[in-house]
Amino acid sequence: MLAAFLLGLFGFILLNIPIAFALVLTTVVLMLLLSGDVSAPIIAQSIIRGVDSFPLMAIPFFILAGEIMNEGGISRRIVEFARALIGHVTGGLGYVGVVASMLFAGVSGSAVADTSAIGSILLPIMDKEGYKKTTSTALVAAAGTIGPIIPPSIPMIIFGVIGGVSVVKMFLGGIVPGMLIGIGLMTVWYFHAKKQGYKSNSRATLREVVSAGKSAFWALILPVIILGGIISGIYTPTEAGVIAVVYAVLIGKFAYKELKLKRMPMILTSSAKSSAVVLLLCGAAMSAAYLITTAQIPSLLTQTLLEWSNNNVYIVMFLINILLLLVGMVMDLTPALLILGPMLLPIATGFGLDPVYFGVVMVVNLCIGLITPPVGTVLYVVCGISKISIGDLIKPVLPFVAVMVVVLAMITYLPGLVTFIPNLVNR
Repeated sequence: MLAAFLLGLFGFILLNIPIAFALVLTTVVLMLLLSGDVSAPIIAQSIIRGVDSFPLMAIPFFILAGEIMNEGGISRRIVEFARALIGHVTGGLGYVGVVASMLFAGVSGSAVADTSAIGSILLPIMDKEGYKKTTSTALVAAAGTIGPIIPPSIPMIIFGVIGGVSVVKMFLGGIVPGMLIGIGLMTVWYFHAKKQGYKSNSRATLREVVSAGKSAFWALILPVIILGGIISGIYTPTEAGVIAVVYAVLIGKFAYKELKLKRMPMILTSSAKSSAVVLLLCGAAMSAAYLITTAQIPSLLTQTLLEWSNNNVYIVMFLINILLLLVGMVMDLTPALLILGPMLLPIATGFGLDPVYFGVVMVVNLCIGLITPPVGTVLYVVCGISKISIGDLIKPVLPFVAVMVVVLAMITYLPGLVTFIPNLVNR
């Protein structure tokens, strides 16, 4: 059954069938193998049940908030503030890219939104100031992967829904890994900047720093509003998404005065398309998950891992990480999470692992796939901005991938890095 599932799914994908429809067709194949018949009502009910979820409503709101923030000048002000703080050090614009991505991650929840917002502003400046184009592009791509890790995070919401795990705790579990990745990327950039001998720019005056801080103030407090309200129990993650949209509109229109109402139809259309893709995947994955459970695929995987690992949880996590890294190279984050989450989570909980810890490890792992060929969604985004080919980025991106793998190993074998903050909150 496991072989039929994998062969069917990847066979349909190789035929260039969209992943959501490939999942539904794979569900049909499994149903035929299990019962010899296809029940359209069961498939339809599973798809509807997959999207009939209050927490999932947060996804379109955060996607819309990210689109509005890009149009309203919020991302540009975050970059300008980061540049005023650390733009004067050697290779300063590289650090600006990482810090800005970490700050913007606190409001977008999406790697593509983060990368396109920061990259479109920063990469032309880095190119103009003589930074090595391929390495600076690789850095911005790697920094963009922090978007789905630092809360709020769309993949964390999805895992929380499919795994029945607290979305709030998933959000909090991503804080330390996101910060560790940011520090790791800046460490790699430090050695690159020293080797290239980049010149440092003049230090911003205190007045310039204060001015940039004032300009970015309304953008910088949004993560505090989102997380503070969620942690304190004032509102749920879904309600936080609504608040983020309203806040982004008010700030973009009245504080920064850059959001044009005539652009709203385009913003709403773009957000609707992105949301529809994610939610259709959620529904299709739920139909596949129903058959996966019926076919007892998780228990089959558990038995296989037990045989290979000699019942050692450390080896099990090593094997799961290898599997996820390989899958991440050929499949985007969201479908990989939706397909593998229902299969792997029962294995993790069967070994007594914290589902929040496992979910964060899974999201961080699959985020690495966003910058690894051949699928690497974020790589295509930065290549479009920098006008270079994927092939030009393979070598420069490897050191950044390596440091992310190191962070993955740290959070895998030091679970406290993930669970420390969530355990402080009883929600």
